[in-house]
Amino acid sequence: MDNEHNGGKQEFAELEKSKSHIIVEIIEYMANAVVIKTIIRKSTGNISIMSFDSGEGLTEKTSPFDTFAQIIEGKAEIVIDRVSHNLESGQGIIIPAHAPNFIQPNGRFKMILTIIKSGYE
Repeated sequence: MDNEHNGGKQEFAELEKSKSHIIVEIIEYMANAVVIKTIIRKSTGNISIMSFDSGEGLTEKTSPFDTFAQIIEGKAEIVIDRVSHNLESGQGIIIPAHAPNFIQPNGRFKMILTIIKSGYE
């Protein structure tokens, strides 16, 4: 099951259920790319794991839902409403719904993004 694509693209196959996974090993780094792999995708929300090669980030965006970002390897700079937050492995942050945010390139890192679609807020 190969779900890895660069450019922020992904397939929506979920991870195998009822099987233990080493989260940080689910996804690998790809040169000059952001790789996204779906862990769970439902109409009520999704969980994805992402890897960022050095120099790679995400452009500014907003979401109608709160998003929980958790760093699982390396360090990341997440900018929310023009305020920079430096996170290290094991740390997480809630990105509020409708808040402009982006990920500033800051070396290689991996993170999990969780979005719960409880309704428009």
